[in-house]
Amino acid sequence: MKKKVLISACLLGVDCRYDGKNNRLPEEKLRMLMDSFELIPVCPECMGGLTTPRVPSERRDGGVYSKNGRNVTAEFGRGAEAALHLARLFGADAAILKENSPSCGSGRIYDGSFTGTLTEGDGVTAELLKRNGITVTGEKSI
Repeated sequence: MKKKVLISACLLGVDCRYDGKNNRLPEEKLRMLMDSFELIPVCPECMGGLTTPRVPSERRDGGVYSKNGRNVTAEFGRGAEAALHLARLFGADAAILKENSPSCGSGRIYDGSFTGTLTEGDGVTAELLKRNGITVTGEKSI
C-alpha cells in the first residue's frame, strides 16, 4: 500500500496557476512520485473559490492581497481548510507543494510587494498543514 501524499495540482500539469498555466514537474520526477506514492492533487486557491486565471496575490500584514489590492484572505483560508480536509479524508501525512506560493510556499514566499522578492514564511495552506502535523516539502526538494 502506497503512502498518500497531497500534491499541488499545478505540479501535475493542471492549468490552475494564477496565469492559467501550470508548473508541471519533469516526466522522470512525476513517474518516480507516481510509482512511490498515491498522489492527491489539490489547488487551494481554486478550492477556495478563486478563478483561473486570476490576479496574482501575495501575503502581507497577516493577510493575502491581490496585486490590485483586493483582500483574498478568506478565499485562501477556505482553500487551506479544504486541503486539510482532503489530507484527513485520505490519511495523508505529507504534502509536496509549489514553492514560493502564497498558498503552498514553505519556508519562503513572496513578500507582498509584487517585485519578486522572497521573504521567510509559509503560504496559508502550508502553514495550516504544518500546524496539523502534516510534513510539507517544496517541489525542488524532491
